[in-house]
Amino acid sequence: MMPLKKYRYIVVEGPIGVGKTSLTQRLAAHAGATVLLEKPQENPFLERFYQDAARYALPTQLFFLFQRINEVRELAQMDLFGKRTISDYLFDKDTLFARLNLSEDEFKLYQAIYQSLAPQAPTPDLVIYLQASTDTLIERVQRRGFRYERSISDDYLVKLAKSYGEFFHHYEAAPLLIVNSDNLNFVDNDEDFSLLLERIQNMRGPREFFSRGQD
Repeated sequence: MMPLKKYRYIVVEGPIGVGKTSLTQRLAAHAGATVLLEKPQENPFLERFYQDAARYALPTQLFFLFQRINEVRELAQMDLFGKRTISDYLFDKDTLFARLNLSEDEFKLYQAIYQSLAPQAPTPDLVIYLQASTDTLIERVQRRGFRYERSISDDYLVKLAKSYGEFFHHYEAAPLLIVNSDNLNFVDNDEDFSLLLERIQNMRGPREFFSRGQD
């Protein structure tokens, strides 16, 4: 079964702790695809942002913006999308974090920079949006124990999950598969992974939903 064959550029998205990087890596291994991953550990402002959001939101956001556009622009310029590519971030979602974290004046500055860069980012052939309850997200973030995430508050994860839901409620740029991952383990459970591949294979509309136990 090769449900990913028709997709050259796939993005896996979702809030912090939902499991998007792990799924991206497994899908890429299954499809023999190039992997494009976020590198939050390279952002020198991120840990300070979680400790003092008002002070460090703008440099944190701009660092991520330039990091992401440089990566997707390089792929497009090198025509590496001739080979299947699977990424754990959607460039368009950068504005989601900006709206959540920046002041009004900072957001206006961010928008001006974003709008000059956004046309250089290619549109995915498929976006897989992973959802999970906030309790699940909190537990997963605590369990993995990344140093730069130690200061993330539960309240921030709640707001972030809500912002993701609102963003993808209106997202129409690419086909979208919404996956409730609360009761699914795509990394350790081969059956769950096979179910996801089957759902991708059977996608017919521009927006579909998948969860454990769904026919």
